[in-house]
Amino acid sequence: MRSTGDNTSVRLYHLDDGPEGGAAHTLFYGPLAEALALAAQQPEDLQEGLYIATDNDVALYLDLVDP
Repeated sequence: MRSTGDNTSVRLYHLDDGPEGGAAHTLFYGPLAEALALAAQQPEDLQEGLYIATDNDVALYLDLVDP
């Protein structure tokens, strides 16, 4: 993910693994810092399918928080 600030607007969503490739379920639209805090509160099994999207990039949540 390109450099972003804590106040950058992002979309936090979960991509499930449904029978036809899954569906994206939006959990939050707003500042990156709040999206990261909300993602951290989710159960571990849900975190594996969380993504954060900016206006020009998408990253798996766990890739952002796990070194």
